[in-house]
Amino acid sequence: MTKVKDVCRHLRSKNAGPYWVTIDLFFDGPESFERYHADPALGPELFARLYGTDPALVQHHPVRDLHMLKVSYPRSSPQGGMVERDMHCGQQFVRLLDVELG
Repeated sequence: MTKVKDVCRHLRSKNAGPYWVTIDLFFDGPESFERYHADPALGPELFARLYGTDPALVQHHPVRDLHMLKVSYPRSSPQGGMVERDMHCGQQFVRLLDVELG
């Protein structure tokens, strides 16, 4: 099976304000982007399972010119909260690396 790390040249995650996280998946070219950006494996249910967020609130924003998919979801707790483990969300993308795509 093809994994996210096999078809993306770069992934990054960052906070998008104190209540949201954004993950950018930069595909390795237009073919990979067209084939995988709308893959059900990258759907809201994945982000609900991996990040404990409400799947109804997960947002997908494909950026064709950059061969990138931007996914945003609400944080489970506000930035800087008592249980904060990754203040800037810089490591959140790691959970996606081994996700298998169809």
